[in-house]
Amino acid sequence: MFAACRGEACKSPVIKAEAMSFPFDCESPFLFAVYHLDRYPGGNADMGPDASLRGHRMGSDFGHPSGWNMYHGETIPGFPRHPHRGFETITVTRRGWVDHTDSLGNAGRFGGGDVQWMTAGKGINHSEMFPLLNRAGENILELFQIWINLPKRSKMVEPSFKMFWAEDLPAIRETSGIEIALIAGNLPGFNSPPAPPPDSYASEPTSDVMVLTLKIPAGSSWSLPAYAGSTTGLNRNAYIHTGQKSKVGDQMISGQKRLKLHPDVETEFTAVDEGIEVLILQGRDIGEPVVQHGPFVGNSREDISKAFKDYQATGFGGWPWPSESLAHDRHRQRFAQYSDGQVDERPMPEA
Repeated sequence: MFAACRGEACKSPVIKAEAMSFPFDCESPFLFAVYHLDRYPGGNADMGPDASLRGHRMGSDFGHPSGWNMYHGETIPGFPRHPHRGFETITVTRRGWVDHTDSLGNAGRFGGGDVQWMTAGKGINHSEMFPLLNRAGENILELFQIWINLPKRSKMVEPSFKMFWAEDLPAIRETSGIEIALIAGNLPGFNSPPAPPPDSYASEPTSDVMVLTLKIPAGSSWSLPAYAGSTTGLNRNAYIHTGQKSKVGDQMISGQKRLKLHPDVETEFTAVDEGIEVLILQGRDIGEPVVQHGPFVGNSREDISKAFKDYQATGFGGWPWPSESLAHDRHRQRFAQYSDGQVDERPMPEA
């Protein structure tokens, strides 16, 4: 539900602007969002960086001045086997490749605009590795990872994994250079994106969850419509993560900023001197206590204690793969392999 303009005579859309943090500050139902941009060198025979790792803090390599990080990987960058419970991860890729494996037996390779939506529910282990497939030149990895909470009634649902391929997502690429991709939710002028997993909070119509990425070249503008329904508990935030000068509504914005927006006011984004890029997250507050410890999210400290005990006892299903940091064959195309045996193969995009 959207309207051209509501509220106090089309009041300013920006409630407050604040410096961007890493990870991004989020409001319910979102828990966490982070933007990664790594400019890796050419890959070696093992799909790791063909460069010295001297100076990289192996096992926990973040913010390296070289412009690329190994994260928790040792040969291939990425995040080897680790658990989650009580929420969902949405991984939105822009450039580069992610190789997924998990304790359910799911696997995949995705990137270049693809989105992976994983419901951790009662518990899952997964690995996210970043294979450097290009041996002849630079390997750029650009992605968002977004954590969205599950309400108490859904925290112990069965875990699941779903791929949204780039070619199936509603997107607009205007001749001006504006690019918009709708990952979740509804927006005038867009087809509906693939449905979220059935146990996702985003699958509830009253959640009004929307995830949107936006690129605006210098001198161009785009307007996010006002929401026309009840805005009680509805949070809308824009994260300007790229670009130095923009105008949002009637307010000039310098540098990277998080903007808390009035959902019931149309918001015009203008790139002033150079292009800007924006992540927009919208959703209705779940309205429940949130207790988080690392990869576990519950409603109480008792929930977190139980998560640790359950993980120690069960391993959230073990690990059916030969490596905790598995990368698929260098020549493998994009694919999603599901635990029921179904395999969805997609070609790599043309260079």
